[in-house]
Amino acid sequence: MTAVAKRRRIGIEVTLVLALTLGRSGVYSVLSLLDKLTQPTPLGQQTTSMNTCSVPDRLWLSLAYDVADYILPAAWVGLALYLLYLAHGRAFRLIGLDRTRPARDLAYGVGVCAAVGSAGLAFYLATRALGINTAVAAGQICTWWSVVFLVLSAVAAGLSEEVIMLGYLITRLKDAGWRPWSAIALSAAVRGSYHLYQGFGGFAGNVVMGVVFAWCYRRWGRVLPLVIAHTLMDIVAFVGYPLLKPYLGWL
Repeated sequence: MTAVAKRRRIGIEVTLVLALTLGRSGVYSVLSLLDKLTQPTPLGQQTTSMNTCSVPDRLWLSLAYDVADYILPAAWVGLALYLLYLAHGRAFRLIGLDRTRPARDLAYGVGVCAAVGSAGLAFYLATRALGINTAVAAGQICTWWSVVFLVLSAVAAGLSEEVIMLGYLITRLKDAGWRPWSAIALSAAVRGSYHLYQGFGGFAGNVVMGVVFAWCYRRWGRVLPLVIAHTLMDIVAFVGYPLLKPYLGWL
């Protein structure tokens, strides 16, 4: 296979993967932002609700919806890993999603979580004050299993976003001959796009986060620390928000 044919094949593969997974989320996020911008209420006075109760009056159906919400992202991760396996004969070790360095991965993940999470909270509050981002209600505790599923939601988001946007996308773009910073820029832009439903602040903040995460991935060659960092940040947001909201009015 010629180099041009290889690049074309990888380009088609990457486009299809993004169209089925997080790129699809980006399209719907853009439409959500357009909906918010065309509402009579200013963007800064609107609220974006995440992890809402699906069918609170029928607990069994709400549980079924919650389970479905985690099966689909798991399939996304499986698709990305399978395609990496087909291309390289391995996947988990290739992108550093293994248990060869558990202590260091955990330490790096906690460190990135602390640094990026605190900066992200400050940026969110600043964009709220400027009126360019909605108020984000990150979670609701509606049933006895809500906390469990909010934690699972954080794990699903951490795995799906980092495995696809870092482990899969940057690896396949490298296979196609992309320069490192071009791949990082595309990964960060896509990451920002599927957070546009929060407002322009959500887009900008996640682009910056995407650059930092992608740089770390290129430097360390391991996606697991970033999965840990993302998961921890989402656990704080998803579980901490509903628990602390009654006591912290600025949230």
